[in-house]
Amino acid sequence: MKSSTGRWVSGENFFDREIDLKILKQHAHDRNHILLTGQRRMGKTSIMQELGRQLQDDGWTFLFCDVEGAKCPEDVIAEIAHSARVVQSPLKRFTGGMGRQIVSKIEELDVYNFRIKIRAEIDAGNWKHHGKNLLQDCAKNEEPVLLVIDELPIFLKRMLDHDQGPKRVDEFLSWLRGEFQQLGQGGPVLIVSGSIGLEPLVLRLGIPDRINYLYPYRLGPWNRDTCIRCFERLANSSGVSIENGVAEAVYKALGIGIPHHIQSFFRRLNDFAIRHQLDQVMVEHVKIVYRTELLGPAGRIDLGHYRSRLKDALTEESYTIAEIILAEAAIQGMFTSEARAIIEVEYGRIVKNAQERIAEVLDVLRHDGYLVLKDDEYCFSFRLLKDWWAASFEGNYIPLSERQNWDKFRHLNNESN
Repeated sequence: MKSSTGRWVSGENFFDREIDLKILKQHAHDRNHILLTGQRRMGKTSIMQELGRQLQDDGWTFLFCDVEGAKCPEDVIAEIAHSARVVQSPLKRFTGGMGRQIVSKIEELDVYNFRIKIRAEIDAGNWKHHGKNLLQDCAKNEEPVLLVIDELPIFLKRMLDHDQGPKRVDEFLSWLRGEFQQLGQGGPVLIVSGSIGLEPLVLRLGIPDRINYLYPYRLGPWNRDTCIRCFERLANSSGVSIENGVAEAVYKALGIGIPHHIQSFFRRLNDFAIRHQLDQVMVEHVKIVYRTELLGPAGRIDLGHYRSRLKDALTEESYTIAEIILAEAAIQGMFTSEARAIIEVEYGRIVKNAQERIAEVLDVLRHDGYLVLKDDEYCFSFRLLKDWWAASFEGNYIPLSERQNWDKFRHLNNESN
């Protein structure tokens, strides 16, 4: 097992998730479409890739489309067409109306130029037609087809930010649902996922029924024992000597078993040992690396992903509210109902729907794994993210309870004047 950070893994480098794979594979064989959700860095893309690899061994055709860079439905259909190059009949059907000369040229193109040429043939007037043909021919394929569309919510959010955004998002999701419902049991199996939540987005737009054909499956964190087994296997595979208790200390430092961060912590400790010419990684080194590497400049890019994805998920004003909530939870240890009442009053002076907007932000923060709700209070379960967020605002944040006291002071001052 090789240490891997920042990319999906499959095959021998894929660790655990046997139960999740068994469930997802059963859903695929039952022809159920899936909405795969889970906290950041939980390994959603890796499990979809591994599921596809295993289904290929069972005689399936696996199509994977990453639509993070898509700006319109035409881009998405082009990505599906590109992935369907491995399926002969959809390619012929898709290119059938382009003329023999164009088709022959397309068949000779490399991957990069193929994508460009196909995209040039799709426009706002024909993307539904071409998309329908692709899905219908996938249904006619001799092998069953698994179609994964990754980062779909990112694409929808990008489209939402342009003219007639809500209408276009509704149109695309309605089309996608309609096509898969029409194909029924004989069509390809669809899995959609992304690093921001699809459910909060459709709820905000008032169109949750557009994804009601997708069975939601949430990928949870590893438990303590799995994290320790993974860390120890990484050490054994890399020839790194570790003191008893190091793997346990890593899990406790993180506070939650997120696969990417277990991998990342191991890599940082391994680099630390090489840099300082250590024969063995000790428990005492865990705290040092946590403070200087994971929370230091080297870890900023990794953890900055959480901030950038949150910006992708929310409007600018809602993101400001989210930062206040996260800063409060990180620095004060929790975001309480009292703190919520204070921020509702603050933003109630600026926007009319403050309570609704704050509720939507909290839904996103819970859905995307930033906060968990315990006894009517929101707090971080991921200790590294909590410490990083607290460090980002340290010395520049006024707790909400102190702001409330300011309001009382201003009120008394106004009365005395």
